[in-house]
Amino acid sequence: MARTLMQEFTKGLWKEVPPFRLVLGICAALGVSTTVADGVGMGIATTFVLVCGNVLVSLLRKIIPADIRIACFIVIIATFVTIVELVMQAYAYPLFLSLGVFIPLIVVNCILLGRAEAFAYKRGVVASFLDGMGIGIGYTLALAALSAIREIIGSGMFSVPFGPKLVVFDTSWYQPMHFLLTAPGAFLCLGLMLAVMNLAPSK
Repeated sequence: MARTLMQEFTKGLWKEVPPFRLVLGICAALGVSTTVADGVGMGIATTFVLVCGNVLVSLLRKIIPADIRIACFIVIIATFVTIVELVMQAYAYPLFLSLGVFIPLIVVNCILLGRAEAFAYKRGVVASFLDGMGIGIGYTLALAALSAIREIIGSGMFSVPFGPKLVVFDTSWYQPMHFLLTAPGAFLCLGLMLAVMNLAPSK
């Protein structure tokens, strides 16, 4: 039993890590990955909503009518997204401004609705909690990795989450590849990372 529960947690860290394995949450991954601080901030916010949503869906799964379950899932997810948005406004306002519209767009992130439908609606609370935590941490790490590549190569800087920006490459000799900070650059980085993940074993 303990081993099974641990597998539910660890699968999200590599075997089913979004966006590189499940190919979900791509919109936010491309939009907020210009800095590591933004990527980690979005990952933490998404993880909170994912874990809380999974737990509540699992608790209510026996009383949620099957024919309106998707609508119920969306209401549950939207509730926790609203909480995240208000808390971020109060305690992390610069991050709130930086993430902008991508915070309310967490509601339509396919990862959250997918985990609610495919897992939490069919499993117990503990398993649903571990599933949400694993997928959320995996998503955060994926955003951090993508953001680090784009930010370091694209600007020569590294923004410490909830901290200062650090100079990685001195621009007196390093010419930043600003292209990587644009939308096409985001697609290029994501495509290369998807290729690497597909070549790597999933187990």
